[in-house]
Amino acid sequence: MAYIQPRKDKDGNIISYSVRVFKGYAPDGSQLKPYTASFKPDPNKTDRQNEKALNKFAVDFEEKCRSGLVADSRQTFAEYAEYVIGLKERAGAKHKTILSYRSFMPLTVESIGHLKLAEIRPQHLNNFYETLSKNGIRRTQGRATAKRDIKAMLKQRGLTIKKAAELAGVGNNTLSTVCNGGNIAESKAQTIANLLEMPMSKLFNIKRDNTPLSNKTILEYHHFISVVLEQADKEMLIPFNPARKATPPKQKPHTANYFQIEDVERIRDCLELEPLKWRTFVHLLLISGARRGEIAGLKWDVIDWRNSRIHIQNNLLYAPDRGIYEEATKTEESDRFVTLPAETMELLKEYRKWYLVQASNYGDQWHNTNYLFFQEKTGNAGKPMHPDTINGYLDRFSERYHLPHINPHAFRHTMASVLYFNKVDSISISKRLGHSKVSTTTDIYSHIMKEADKQSAECIANVILRPKTDPCEKKQNKTKNLPHTLSPHLSLFLSFFHHTDKFHVRKNRYLFQKFFCIKPQTLPSGFLPP
Repeated sequence: MAYIQPRKDKDGNIISYSVRVFKGYAPDGSQLKPYTASFKPDPNKTDRQNEKALNKFAVDFEEKCRSGLVADSRQTFAEYAEYVIGLKERAGAKHKTILSYRSFMPLTVESIGHLKLAEIRPQHLNNFYETLSKNGIRRTQGRATAKRDIKAMLKQRGLTIKKAAELAGVGNNTLSTVCNGGNIAESKAQTIANLLEMPMSKLFNIKRDNTPLSNKTILEYHHFISVVLEQADKEMLIPFNPARKATPPKQKPHTANYFQIEDVERIRDCLELEPLKWRTFVHLLLISGARRGEIAGLKWDVIDWRNSRIHIQNNLLYAPDRGIYEEATKTEESDRFVTLPAETMELLKEYRKWYLVQASNYGDQWHNTNYLFFQEKTGNAGKPMHPDTINGYLDRFSERYHLPHINPHAFRHTMASVLYFNKVDSISISKRLGHSKVSTTTDIYSHIMKEADKQSAECIANVILRPKTDPCEKKQNKTKNLPHTLSPHLSLFLSFFHHTDKFHVRKNRYLFQKFFCIKPQTLPSGFLPP
């Protein structure tokens, strides 16, 4: 029931009424702020008339609150978005998803964060999307490149790269990068400038990305806003989700890049010259079609040696706040078994022997995590490798052998293309890739399916419409070689009727030609009954 409280002026006269409706409790047990509304009496009406109008207002307001037609007037989008992110995190959303939501908050709050939930309209969202498509919208840090010889400056001060990195509070790799002419984050460049006691502007060139956000990124913002407002709709804080009626930009269809077969053969041949660990890793990427993190997350106990398959059930990821961590696969359908050919299983057996030797050599310094692919650095030996290490290796590998640019996902697309070109159905391909829906597979690989269909058409034409030899020439050849090509069934048939008068080949030309596609007059002498 609605709670009614009068509001009085300093003289004690009632100027309005506050109407409150109980909302409930938060997940932590605390009471939520109630729905509130104000009623102002009409001075032209009697007290009894105003009382009757107030009671009707309170009943109608409570009914609207219970039916979800009244939003919480005290909640802005910014406040509610924080609540929804926390709600999704407690519900078990992927850590990467939560980080993504939080990364969208600054620009979103800047644009619509001050708006109350009930005030948000599709036009507000469309204006926000338009803003995101303009130059200079990015809030990312700039990249810094040294103007001067940092390495020489450190040497003058008697500092090694390791010591300087320790004093500045940055990684050794960061300082090595900037000393070798590479670019680093603006914030890290500032710490190095502070260490060298020089102004940032004299020590570094700063380059910022002023390009607008892509349609893909804007759609990700739209998805985040939609998630927040959809929750508000579920909790009956708003009458509808305005994001459903907004008009975000359209995304261009994603084209999956894959290697041509000659590139795959080159990569395969060059891999034979590489260390066994990387040879095995890249081999699995190509043959299994698994994602980078899925291969990095493989453990020895997921290999089914008897049935020649692996169980993909984990994904290895990295986040700044967590470091390297393991979580379940992207979707439930991504948890799957992938059958491997005999060659791959033999390679895994060879790699297993090498793995055990390495574990033995490290002795007490070995971390027995059971991951197939591990760090070899002293102190971290046996621990799972950083997912970005894979991309770094593939970059160096492609440069070393003058190969086309290689990224892990290209192997996944290549496997899918091989299956499509060999007439494997979309359902089987979708299951091997671990897609949640077959439509996802067909959407991603639609251009490959079209190309495969063209090849199918050419194959049919080559067989049916484009004979390689002249028909007359083919008939002559068939007649000439008939004694050597008679089918066993035809020979048996002729021998059976050789001793009976019930069937006369020459008198039954139609039947003989229909069943054996051979004209009786073309048969050589000795093959007909007397």
